[in-house]
Amino acid sequence: MARAANTQLAIVTGASSGIGFELAKQCANNGFDLVIAADDPAIEQAAGELRKLGAAVETVQADLATLDGVDRLHAALKGRAVDALLANAGHGLGHGFLDQDFAEARHVIDTNITGTLYLIQKVGRDMRSRGKGRILITGSIAGFMPGSFQAVYNGTKAFIDSFSFALRDELKDSGVTVTCLMPGPTDTHFFERADMLDTQVGQGKKDDPAMVAKVGFDAMMNGEGDVVAGWKNKLQTTMATVTPSSVLARQHRKMAEPGSGKQ
Repeated sequence: MARAANTQLAIVTGASSGIGFELAKQCANNGFDLVIAADDPAIEQAAGELRKLGAAVETVQADLATLDGVDRLHAALKGRAVDALLANAGHGLGHGFLDQDFAEARHVIDTNITGTLYLIQKVGRDMRSRGKGRILITGSIAGFMPGSFQAVYNGTKAFIDSFSFALRDELKDSGVTVTCLMPGPTDTHFFERADMLDTQVGQGKKDDPAMVAKVGFDAMMNGEGDVVAGWKNKLQTTMATVTPSSVLARQHRKMAEPGSGKQ
């Protein structure tokens, strides 16, 4: 079915699979055309699935941990106005910090923070100048707790969770809304990529990425400040706000220490 000429445009990063792909599906099913980006070739297959939903889809395969990668994504817009930015690109890294390869740890920081902020600033400035737009940032409930054996990832998500509220307040009278989606463990490639399949959290029950994406998309469209997907995750974040950090770190160790899963 042909779309109307005034179809809105959304950018979704990390859209080749998992939550990002499901966020892109939500956009496609709700009248948005898409520019989707990821660092792996699977982005083309994802685009094919999204086009079946009636959306016009452009792809950008780029490493969004780099400024050049973000510039390539932004250039693909060719000056078009963006109605919604769903900044979802991110990944984790397991094991103790001193045992990690620093280049890999830095890539987590540059993907989750540096590239995300750079893209938000470039697109957000255009939105503010037009006086309209929606920004959804994928944070995490991990940002509420010190992440023993996942310290860098949890630290980046604490940054992102905090940053989203600060930016939301800065833009409160601009016509641009900022929403932070904070999932818990979700059934994606995250734990495999982070080398955490032998951990308790890697082997435990996880949320459906389609459910998480719908919760996040609906919150973005409603202009909400934040949303935690799943009642267990909501309970966990509530408890985290009144639990000493030393206790939270010890609890996280039980979930994320290598070998903590069932053998």
